[in-house]
Amino acid sequence: SKALTGLGHEVQPLAFELDLAALRGQIERLRPAVVFNLVEAAAGEARLHYLAAVLLETLRVPFTGCGSRALYCTGDKLIAKHLMRDLGIPTPAWLEWPGDVRRSPLPPGPWIVKPVAEDASVGVDAESVVEESGLAAARLRSLAARGGAWFAEHFIDGREFNLSVVGREREPRVLAPAEIEFVDFPAGQPRIVDYAAKWDSDSFAYRNTRRRFDFPAADHALLEQLSRLAEQCWHGFGLRGYARIDLRVDAQGRPWLLEVNANPCLAPDAGLAAAAARAGIDYPRLIAGLLPAGPGALAA
Repeated sequence: SKALTGLGHEVQPLAFELDLAALRGQIERLRPAVVFNLVEAAAGEARLHYLAAVLLETLRVPFTGCGSRALYCTGDKLIAKHLMRDLGIPTPAWLEWPGDVRRSPLPPGPWIVKPVAEDASVGVDAESVVEESGLAAARLRSLAARGGAWFAEHFIDGREFNLSVVGREREPRVLAPAEIEFVDFPAGQPRIVDYAAKWDSDSFAYRNTRRRFDFPAADHALLEQLSRLAEQCWHGFGLRGYARIDLRVDAQGRPWLLEVNANPCLAPDAGLAAAAARAGIDYPRLIAGLLPAGPGALAA
């Protein structure tokens, strides 16, 4: 809001509620030139976040970021993984609960157990990584009994990268790749960006999980490959505006795509803003460039 106000726009925050008729009335009364879509959940359910885009598309109101289809397909990690497979994008093998887990024998581990429809590493902690298939099945069974949808993904024990992409639908710009470094992690602690690493400022994981943009020349070919995969995701998932692609690279140097985040965090200290700054794009210019009718500030 501060950045938009500084750019000369009048800003009116609105909360997204599931009373869509009332919200529709508010939007029609305000008649906004553009809606900046920051909706991440509705009624506490992350899987409903795409409804904001559905409403705005129905009202034909321009809005930032991805459309409802891209938000829906990326918001459900299993739908996203099936689409990655169809697009020929390498993604780790996975087990869906309950069907796949009933197979015998199960493929060998290690596995990481994740929620199907949460983001921001909600539901992911050090206990999420298990070595044996039987333990993965047991954890899936236990978590499913508590509620929500869960799956297990083959755990790639290697380097972790994320790439921010900005631009219009047919003109993506892949910003500088960032690697997440796991500094002084003790043996036995999984090298993952779990919930604590993102949100618990008092935790070891938060203090020792760092982002870097500087790489040796030996990584040049790998970084080019990661950028191509990010661009392939952009086109394959129908992304626009801004997105973040999360990958891991195994010990043989092979990249594996984990997630496509079609509505990544836009906080000034988050990964997208950091990647933009690396490209010489300050925060107000980043925000201005995300407006659908705004100047082409982020053009390559």
